[in-house]
Amino acid sequence: MAHYYDTNPSIESNKKSIEYRFNGINFSFISDTDVFSRNDIDFGTNLLITESVRDIKDNAYKAFSIMDLGCGYGVVGIVMKAIFKKAKVVQVDINARAIGLAKENAKLNGVNIDIVKQSDVLSAIDEEEKGEGFDIVITNPPVRAGKAKVFEFYDQAFESMHEDSVIYVVLQRKQGAPSTQKKLEELFGNCETVAVDSGYRVMKSVKQR
Repeated sequence: MAHYYDTNPSIESNKKSIEYRFNGINFSFISDTDVFSRNDIDFGTNLLITESVRDIKDNAYKAFSIMDLGCGYGVVGIVMKAIFKKAKVVQVDINARAIGLAKENAKLNGVNIDIVKQSDVLSAIDEEEKGEGFDIVITNPPVRAGKAKVFEFYDQAFESMHEDSVIYVVLQRKQGAPSTQKKLEELFGNCETVAVDSGYRVMKSVKQR
């Protein structure tokens, strides 16, 4: 059965427009069939954006390079670029249709995303594109792809990050938030829950020296 983690969706395209407002800015997004949360900006993604922006500002974390890992049709990276205008933003997703939409939505919202690339996790991102490592990684991981793939997200994110960088993850408890917390603790040596709302949990880990 087709779903949003397919490489090349085959279900006929049926685009729709979604309006979203954050931090006093109005955004418009085009979604389509066989992409994640095609009907609206899902609760988890909104919570992830809200809490990661707040936490980055509260802790004065560097946000010079941001990885939107599993970007879907581009919401997180586009909002981050609008907030942190000087940041280098990289967006990746395995879904070719989602990547096309992410590019379209960046233009629609007047933001310049530095790299938008189809990639199975970070396999298509080379060392030059990673630079010295990402300051911020943000992900709403693809639970439908299975636990092993979700954990690949964390493993490859860890390898792409430099010391003192931060990852933010959102999951529902029933989707495996407790096992994600354990995995992040094993990888990073720490995992803090920065928000809980309506069964969703935003977790943060810092890559330490």
